[in-house]
Parts: sequence; C-alpha cells; structure tokens
Amino acid sequence: MPLLPLLQRTLPRVGLRWQHRVAVEVANEPVLEFKPGSSERLALQKALNNLKGKTEAIPCVVGGEEVWTADVRYQVSPFKHSHKVAKYCYADKDLLNKAINAAVAARKEWDLRPVQDRAKIFFKAADMLSGPRRAEVLAKTMVGQAKTVIQAEIDAAAELIDFFRFNAKYAVELEQDQPLSVPPSTNSMVYRGLEGFVAAVSPFNFTAIGGNLAGTPALMGNVVLWKPSDTAVLSNYAVYKILLEAGLPPNIIQFVPADGPVFGDTVTGSEHLCGLNFTGSVPTFKRLWKQISENLDRYRTFPRLAGECGGKNFHFVHASADVPSVVSGTLRSAFEYSGQKCSACSRLYAPDSLWPRIKAMLLEEHQKIKVGDPAEDFETFFSAVIDQKSFGRIQKWIKHAETSPNLDILAGGKCDDTVGYFIQPSIIETRDPKDPIMQEEIFGPVLAVYVYPEKRYQDILQLIDSTSPYGLTGAVFAQDKAVVAEATRLLRNAAGNFYINDKSTGSVVAQQPFGGARASGTNDKPGSPHYILRWTSPLAIKETHAPLGDWKYPYMQ
Repeated sequence: MPLLPLLQRTLPRVGLRWQHRVAVEVANEPVLEFKPGSSERLALQKALNNLKGKTEAIPCVVGGEEVWTADVRYQVSPFKHSHKVAKYCYADKDLLNKAINAAVAARKEWDLRPVQDRAKIFFKAADMLSGPRRAEVLAKTMVGQAKTVIQAEIDAAAELIDFFRFNAKYAVELEQDQPLSVPPSTNSMVYRGLEGFVAAVSPFNFTAIGGNLAGTPALMGNVVLWKPSDTAVLSNYAVYKILLEAGLPPNIIQFVPADGPVFGDTVTGSEHLCGLNFTGSVPTFKRLWKQISENLDRYRTFPRLAGECGGKNFHFVHASADVPSVVSGTLRSAFEYSGQKCSACSRLYAPDSLWPRIKAMLLEEHQKIKVGDPAEDFETFFSAVIDQKSFGRIQKWIKHAETSPNLDILAGGKCDDTVGYFIQPSIIETRDPKDPIMQEEIFGPVLAVYVYPEKRYQDILQLIDSTSPYGLTGAVFAQDKAVVAEATRLLRNAAGNFYINDKSTGSVVAQQPFGGARASGTNDKPGSPHYILRWTSPLAIKETHAPLGDWKYPYMQ
C-alpha cells in the first residue's frame, strides 16, 4: 500500500503536542526477481534499450536553475567505455558559493515545515521508485555503474526505497518522543535542523547511498549541497529529479558535481557549514576532517561529521563450518559487483583440515562465473570495474601477486580494458598473513586466502582483529556454538556488522543497520533511528502554567 495516504490518515497534531502516539507502519521493499517474461523484466529491457547509444545532458542545479559551466565532463559506461552515458559539468568555486547562499536562504522556512510534511515527500518519492520510475533508475544504475540486474535492484530500488520510507517513519515517530511533563509545567522537544548547510559527498558504488546522504539531512529540516560521484552522475541525477517531482522544494538540495578538492576547500571554508555526510576513501575523509578542524573558529556551529570509508572484510572459517555455505557465501561476498562493495569479503581464513575441500569447490564454482555486459545478458554475474583509475589500481595488485614469493594466483588474474574495464575474479593464496594483500583495501574482485593450522584458530582470531586498520564487516562460519561465542567476543571491535554463518555483505535497512568504526568511519548506522538523530539539533522547551511565587526557597523562611 502506498505510504502517503496512510501518513495523511495517522498524523493529527495540536500545536507541539501529539493527540496520541501513532506508529507509521512500513515494510522492506520486496526484491523483484526479473524472471523471463515478467512485467518488471520487460519494463527494464525497454528502459535499457532507451539508453543505448544515448548521452544524457546533466547540468548543475543551483538556486532552482540549471547551470552549465565551461568545465564539461563525461561519464562512460564501465563495460563499454566508448559509450558516453552522461555529459555533465563541474561546479566551480563561484557556483558552489552561489549554491551555499541559495541553500542557506531556504533553510529557515524548510526547517519550520512540520516533519510530517517533509516525510510525505519522501514517502511519495519511494512510491515513485517502487512503481513508475523503478525501471529508469535501475537501467541508469546498470549502464552507468556496471551493475547486474539483481545488484541494481537491491541497491537503486529496494535499498533506496527502504531508506526513504524508514527514515520518514523514524522522523515522524521521533517527534512523538517527548520528555516527561510534571505539573505545573509542560515540557516538549523540537527536533530542529542544523544551522547552516550540510555537504553530502556520495560514492559510485550504491545509488541508494547517494539518495540517503543527501536525502536524510533534508528530511530532518536541513539544506544540502550534494556532490555525486563522477561515475554515478546519471543515476544520482535521476534520483534527484524524482525527489523534486515528489515535492522537494528547489533550493533544499543543490545538485553540484565538482572536482573533489575544489568542493572540499569551498564547503569547509564557508562559515555556514554545519555538517558533512560522506562516503568514500579514508584519505579524503581525513583531509576534510582536518580542514574542518583548522577552520573551527569561522563556523557558526560545530559541524556534524558522519563518514563511511570502506573495509578489509573477513570470513573466518572454523573446522566445524559447513563447507558449501562457506564457498557460496564467499563467492557472493567477494565477487558480486566486482568486489566494489564496502562490505565485500577480501580476506578468507581457512583451516588446513578443510582447505582442500574449500579450495576444490571454490575453483569449481569459480569457473561458472559469467563476466560480461549486464545490460545485454541478464545471466552475467558481474561486469567491469568502475573506471580506468580503478582498473589500474587493481591491476597493480594482480601484478604484486604474480611477482611475490608469498602469493599464488589460484584463479583469475587476467585484466583487459580494450572494450571495458574488465578484471577476472581472482583468488590468491598467501603464505604470509601480514602480506599487504591481507591488510589494504583493494575494492575490486580480489580474494586473498590464508590457510591456518586448525588448532590455532584462537591465534587467528587475534590476528584478524589486528591485521587491518578497518572495522566494517566480518563473518564467522562455525557450527560449534562455543566457537561462535568465542569469536564474537574476540572480534567484538573488528566489525560494525558481524555475520554468523552468512556472508559479510547484504545488510538490509531496518534489519542490519550498516556501518563500522576504526578506519571504516564514524559508525552512524544508516537504516536505523540512530542515523536521523545526527541531523537534528534538539530544542528543549519548558512552559510553566503557574506563576512563580516568592523567589525565596522554603528553607530560607
């Protein structure tokens, strides 16, 4: 059922006080299967055909107006880089400052709008994504970011819809969360937006992340400058237009593709910066954090900083593990979307007693993986990596494996950027658990395996915890409940999302709120009520209904 009518029926208000507490019921968006002949498959194939050979012109949108600068760029399809899927331009410093001024000018009126009015916009956008605009956003995610149909579906449809619906639900229910009132006073809490603008910097690998990084602060009464990734402009702009069509006023989110350092220097140099909502690399997040700290004296308020920076995620296999589950879970986690997920498994620890079976099954199943054009062949399991820069970086890791005496390439290892940026799914065994391939994030289809003596599993748990600076996701495969409990205790700080007998990827909004600590970020848990609190500045109001009598206390009489 569409959420907008439900919301309209269930939100009576009187001033700052709710007549009664209501719960806005939402559920996770079903993931469609796209079986041959299904209506969703036919709609998607039509949307994909409409994109063939086409280049969409995407402007900056500042002050509600479409703006082009002289710095024109192109987004290309990763699996067919001869196809320019989008023509866009970079906002320069002057245009970014204009965007800041336009946003700040709109802030007060937007912040004063009742939260249920803002929530209606996001419920409507979710309904549009769930229905008439689903195929368009999926197709643009597939062609622009090289996602297979299922990877696009769980991202640009299901997860983004869930973000919009659940965050709107949490926002409405938060306003009902009021403090205790004791006669003769009434107490209330107003959840204000932050004073200034929020800079949202989104990555290429999830269309949903872009919509969430810009959308959630806006939902909570903030104004936003959204800098999408250069390699996700096509899908992100589609999401932006859907929000506008759903009723988002023009100046609440400014859509400003830009050079990273220019954007960072401009927003951190503005006195109006009140928040940074970021997903990307550790060096970039550190740079922005440092710039903000150096500029603290110029800000009107202390900026909120939220960041998610990736991981070096592990699968730990105990001798009691179910081997088929290990193999299937690891192949999916390591190689879906070419390993370009923050949560992808990139290091596997296997006991020597099980390794021969695991290895044999991994190599057998590896041969069945189909790499290709996901828009033409729906049986493709994964496609190209995102761009030339990523291709070159991952290729260096393959060459490292070819030349290192500690490493053996068991499968894959081939790279070809003739047509697209294709890298075969690669499985590499290491004799050194501290080799850089086990410590550094690769963000590509490379799985490193270390085989350990079965009886030393406790030492390996300690090793897992100390090998990488990250702390995002991890999985333990074991049927022995005592080992599961021990691993959960020893790896308590090694992951923000911890999986038992399941792969390290696939978190679902409202079910497994996502995020990690250490070098992985600030662990603010998008997909939960915790996250929306980051984008509010609560105001506590006390109203006394009886006049204050004598200023003296009773003991003074």
